[in-house]
Amino acid sequence: MPPPTRPTGSFRFSIADIPVPQRHRVIGSLRERGLLPIEPLQDDAVTLSIAKRFLPGASILSGTLCGVRQEGAGQASDAKDDLFLGVNLMGRSVARQRGREAAFGDGEGVLLSLAEGCFTCLRPTPAKILGLRVPRTAVASLLAGGDDGRMRVVEGNLAPLKLLASYMRAIGEADADAAPETDMIVAGHLHDLVALCIGATRQAAASAGPSVRAARLAAIKADIAAGLAAGSLSVATLAARQGVTPRYVHKLFESDGVTCSQFILRQRLARAHHRLCDVRFAPRSITSIAYDAGFSDLSYFNRVFRRQYNATPSDIRNRALRDGPD
Repeated sequence: MPPPTRPTGSFRFSIADIPVPQRHRVIGSLRERGLLPIEPLQDDAVTLSIAKRFLPGASILSGTLCGVRQEGAGQASDAKDDLFLGVNLMGRSVARQRGREAAFGDGEGVLLSLAEGCFTCLRPTPAKILGLRVPRTAVASLLAGGDDGRMRVVEGNLAPLKLLASYMRAIGEADADAAPETDMIVAGHLHDLVALCIGATRQAAASAGPSVRAARLAAIKADIAAGLAAGSLSVATLAARQGVTPRYVHKLFESDGVTCSQFILRQRLARAHHRLCDVRFAPRSITSIAYDAGFSDLSYFNRVFRRQYNATPSDIRNRALRDGPD
């Protein structure tokens, strides 16, 4: 269990709707609240849209930043030995620590240790980023030859880093009210993936299989969610995009108690149902909503929808229009 001095839960923040003259002050309040030590760079246009998720033994930061300086420091006595792995999904950033400097670009990461003192990450131009912070004690036994704590760039073409990044994105988009036991399992997966990124022992690499499979399944599910509208979405296309075999995809979903095709169908039905319940989509025809969810055959859509929800699409829409918005 995490120490009580560490934050829990999650939060989201954006300056998009904040008047320009007030932005510097509002950003400074994040530091005062202990949520995010970040400062605007002088005379730079500022963009800041972030989400942060706290887990037992890990925290994830995601978002888009521009014209800001992000600082890393231990805010609790037990956090002064944490490791920080920052990843640039898009854009370029510069990390500085103890007189050293490292630039990292698209797809690359940087590893920093708070045992080496405070650090800063400069984002002078737009950067879409992910940041993972974990206690060194959680990963030290997994690392081959230990870690000297020196700042270093992690190459973007490394498969473990790509997988870790996709897993972090999936976690950030998932329900933040998961059971504590689930959060602890997810944090363990993150620890294993960090070790694979920076050099795991042979034993740790061999035992990281469950973490790799969990991360890969989450990445595939996120891929499905992003591509539901494509009627051609299939196991073969998913496998090709993920760099795995179709059989591996099937095995991942089997372990989850469902086939990949069943999962895709349920996601498509859930999207259509959600939009039929939303009065904002009332001007859209049911046919259009079905096609947007990836159904190319309206008769098939009506049949599986009724089987799933014990009501027709028209029934659901009429009920939503009758009841109105919540």
